[in-house]
Amino acid sequence: MVGPAVTVRCPACGTPLRAVLAPSPPTQWFPCSQCHAPVPVVVPRDPPPLYSWEVVPGLYPALPPPHVPRWRVRRMAAGALVGVALVAVVLAGVFGYYALVASAPGSFDANGVVLLGHKSGSTTPGAGVSVTATTENGASYQAVTALDGSFAFSGLPTGGLTLEFSDAGYSTVYVYAFVSTLYSAGATGLEVTMGPGAANNNSSFALTPFTDLEQFVAAIGAGVVLLGFVAIVAGYAALLTVRADRPALGVVGGGAGLMAPLALAYLALGDPFPWLVAGSAALALLGGFALAIRAVQMAQTGPAAS
Repeated sequence: MVGPAVTVRCPACGTPLRAVLAPSPPTQWFPCSQCHAPVPVVVPRDPPPLYSWEVVPGLYPALPPPHVPRWRVRRMAAGALVGVALVAVVLAGVFGYYALVASAPGSFDANGVVLLGHKSGSTTPGAGVSVTATTENGASYQAVTALDGSFAFSGLPTGGLTLEFSDAGYSTVYVYAFVSTLYSAGATGLEVTMGPGAANNNSSFALTPFTDLEQFVAAIGAGVVLLGFVAIVAGYAALLTVRADRPALGVVGGGAGLMAPLALAYLALGDPFPWLVAGSAALALLGGFALAIRAVQMAQTGPAAS
């Protein structure tokens, strides 16, 4: 059953609004076609003309216009979207700088200790174990562990590093590390335990999500592109939100800020850059706030008026 069609005026800009009411709920909201403000309309309980105040003009005092906190909500949403854009720009700028210096040449060390495991469960220092360090460019460095099982390399170039540990009567162990001026993982203070077994029963351990320099730089570049996209979407949504009350723009801009941390986590950039966790949290909070308040406003606003 379709309710009556009524004509009211928007309390914000005065534009006539013709709305076809549904039987329920008692109060329904319709967006103004001019300023997009939500206009409350009460479903009449009596047949016309009893519900029309034009029947006896002047009998009742004019009702005050309903208070619509449109600008306050819009201002808060715009502020949150501006915050998302600013945080994204700052993070993108930092990552842009990192992308330039990530491949800077350097000289790095790799060291650690090797332990030999026994069937009894005990371990002893692995003296005389052969250790081979292979860079991502194919250069190899050889070393033999000392009596206490320690080993050390120096002068290693920037990039991915594979450490191979082999000894007679023990399974070969491969450890993947990464060294650079920005981020190094697994190359120093390493402790490797070799278990008894055939040499071909090898095991491997990746101590970093980045196996080579190209992958590391690509992840940083992807982060710059992603954050730049978030900044553009949120900034554009903030600008249009200030100019007009368009809740859908707040949902889109806030959603971009809310989803950005998930994409950054997928790129594994939180491991080399722990400070990114705080920046991602700020993006998520600001984006989630803008999305929530605008989604609520959209839920309160009914279908477009005819």
